[in-house]
Amino acid sequence: MNSRYREDIRILRDLAKRYAEIAAAPVQEERRRLWAAHFSRRTSRVPVLVTYGMWNVWCMEVFGEEALACRDPFLRAHEQQLRMDLFHDSVGDDFVLEPWITQAAAHRTPGGIYGEPWGAETRRKEPGHGGAWKAEPFLKEWKDREKLVPPRHEIDEAATARAVQRLGDAVGDILPVNVDRGPNLSSFAGDISTTVAALRGLDQLMLDMYESPAELHALLAFLRDGILANQEQAEQAGHFTLTTQGNQAVPYADELEPMRPDSGPRTRADLWGFCAAQEYTLVSPAFHDEFLLRYQIPICEKYGLLHYGCCEDLTRKIGILRRIRNLRSIAVAPSADVRKCAEEIGSDYILSWRPSPTDMVCTGWDEDRIRRTVRDAVTACRGGFVHIHLKDVETLQGELERLGNWTRIVRDAAGDG
Repeated sequence: MNSRYREDIRILRDLAKRYAEIAAAPVQEERRRLWAAHFSRRTSRVPVLVTYGMWNVWCMEVFGEEALACRDPFLRAHEQQLRMDLFHDSVGDDFVLEPWITQAAAHRTPGGIYGEPWGAETRRKEPGHGGAWKAEPFLKEWKDREKLVPPRHEIDEAATARAVQRLGDAVGDILPVNVDRGPNLSSFAGDISTTVAALRGLDQLMLDMYESPAELHALLAFLRDGILANQEQAEQAGHFTLTTQGNQAVPYADELEPMRPDSGPRTRADLWGFCAAQEYTLVSPAFHDEFLLRYQIPICEKYGLLHYGCCEDLTRKIGILRRIRNLRSIAVAPSADVRKCAEEIGSDYILSWRPSPTDMVCTGWDEDRIRRTVRDAVTACRGGFVHIHLKDVETLQGELERLGNWTRIVRDAAGDG
């Protein structure tokens, strides 16, 4: 081991020790109990959540390559995650910092959410810093569907073991190393919506519903069956565990076993599932049902509990979502009508309200606006079960303390509401 690598190990171990201390604090268990009660519809207060990652511009600036100290690429990736998690502690929201560190397994099938696992060559025009990219559709003609291959769930166990060993040698005496062998086709890669829009192109997908419904139905069925097979292969291999789940918040509930590292095999029925339909936000409820939801339901209902939605406006679609028998939580995006959604959702489901980050923290700082917006929304949701989730924050205008201040203000305003 050379001196530079030893220094990388020292850096990572210092971060891991700080993280382990925070993750062991009693407040983390209080937050677990809060989320379990909330998602079981017996909450005592409104949970407040902030999430972010390297897809956000401010994170690229604060936690990007120039901010990292480790030189080894493998250790740098874990350093980056630990630094983001340590910062999260300063935010003071109800996010849970779990007492383990995760190493993703090495998959033989390529990862990605835009068709890569299906053998599609993804081409896209990249933007400048923080801009939007534009994809070039793979299925320009329907006959191109013959080029798609259903993704198999296959883990390179040798490569995985090497990575786990490296991480364990570095920090395993400080934090247990949790191995994530979950399938590639989960989250957005398993919601059909993301993939079909990438394969056909968003504009063409809209036209297909009128001009080529039979071909589109065939493609949707192909994607549904491929996702179901991929997830079934992972389940049969024993690769679903208590940490291979998510609900875009903190995945606890009284009905489900609490998360813990390397729990051993679980079925999807033991876990939270997630599904979304961002690309269908402007599609009518009838077409959303016909050209997406009926294909999503067989995937969704394999899970114990389900969260549906991300950034799409579901105001007019709560009725059709009721057909998902295990539905527990619904996203109410910034573009949605909070009051109408609350009326439709009632106390049957959890309302995951996502206020506009523009109004909250991205364009100046207006405490009165934050309080007013939050009070109005919480009042509209009275009688139901709501949490407040700030996400998709692209800029804090250089003032990182805004997230912590926002959390404090929102907790107070939600109590007033």
